[in-house]
Parts: sequence; C-alpha cells; structure tokens
Amino acid sequence: MMLTIVFQHYPLFDSTVGSRPPFGAVSVFWRRRQLITNMYIDGFNLYYRALKDTPYRWLDLHKLAENLFPEDTINRVCYFTSRLEIRPGNQRQPQRQLIYLRALETLPNMFVYYGYFRSGVKRRPLAEPVPGLPRSVLVRDSEEKGSDVNLATRLLVDGFNGECEQAVVVSNDADFAGAMRFVRDGLGIRVVVVNPDPRIRSTRNLADSATYVKRLWKSHLKRSQFPDTLTDEIGTITRPPEW
Repeated sequence: MMLTIVFQHYPLFDSTVGSRPPFGAVSVFWRRRQLITNMYIDGFNLYYRALKDTPYRWLDLHKLAENLFPEDTINRVCYFTSRLEIRPGNQRQPQRQLIYLRALETLPNMFVYYGYFRSGVKRRPLAEPVPGLPRSVLVRDSEEKGSDVNLATRLLVDGFNGECEQAVVVSNDADFAGAMRFVRDGLGIRVVVVNPDPRIRSTRNLADSATYVKRLWKSHLKRSQFPDTLTDEIGTITRPPEW
C-alpha cells in the first residue's frame, strides 16, 4: 500500500448545502500498487453455477480476469476442465466444448489443464424402496476426476515458485480451502475467492481460507464475451448457434 495525498480546490463551501469541504481541503485516500495476478478457474463449477442456460457461455476468460481485477496485472489464467463424453441427449455438447476450447487457445497467457471422466455401472439404494421390490437399482454413473487436484496443485506450485502476488480461485468448492489457506498463510500471498453464484454465499470454510471473497455478477460476464467469430492458424472459429 502507498498513501496518496491529493490537493483538490473546491468552490467556496456553502453552509446551506453542507456537502462540500472548504477551499483548499486535502483529500486522503489509499491507492495500492498493481498486483501480479494468476486466476485459477474451476471450469465445471463456473459453468453450472454461472453460465448454463445463459447467453454468456461464449466467455473470454482473460477479459473476465481483467474486468474483475482492473487495477491489477493479469499474469496467467488457468482453466481446469475435462473433455465431455458423447451421451444420449447431449450429442452436440462435446462439439460445442471443443469449439470453445479452441477459442480459449487464442488468448494470451491462457493455460488449460484436463482431468477425465470415469464412467461405469454402480448399484445405488432407492430413496423410497417399495415393499416386495428390490431396494436398489443399477445406474450408469459418470464422474469427473482430476480437475480439483490439478487446480490445487497448480495453485501450490505457482505459490512456491513465486509466480504471483495475488491468486484468484473461481469456484465455490470447499475442497480448495486447504490449498488456499497454505498459500495465504504459509506463503504470504493474497488469495481471493470469486464466487460464481451470486445467489448463494461461499461456504464458511472456503471464505475463511481467503483474503477476501468477490462475487461474480452478470455484468462481469456480459462485458467479457468473445466476438462471434475469431481466427486462429487453422481458420475461423464461430460461436455455437445454441449459445
């Protein structure tokens, strides 16, 4: 932090209004220096908490970081996700994801880390079993693995290597609390949680592990969209029509 003193010359003070300081008054405020900032985005948490069924899915993540932290220097944006599988009812979803991932690759200092989906058949108990019928059923289960570990690991490694002065975690998943707390308290790095769902509060454990919590609002998303078409070394990238 540095203290900035600004001398402002106001019109003569009107005692009937009482809203202006006298001539030559001194305004004192704090202006902190720019912080080198890394952003770590929990991709599925961001999608399901803030983007699904909205017109904001064509999201420029580097622009989002700049809009959330306009006073700071964005050093790196890390996005953690897994490639979607084709399943009944979502035939085009994996294709739309690939288009979006290609758009992300056009951004400067953008890094995408992949987990994976593990699918299988599991037996699950019924919530309300019917007397005389089986108390469990077989279900097809698919769970995303690896993204949480990848995010926490990248956060810790960057912290140890002094890659940033401010680490921003975009998620409301309390599983990141331990890594965040170590980076903040053990390494002395400012840690910010960006809650992607303004309708709910971050869990106490997650909030207590951060320097502070910031909400992600629709205005941030609206101002952070890609143009409808982009180009890369392959050719033109077009926003999916469903988006």
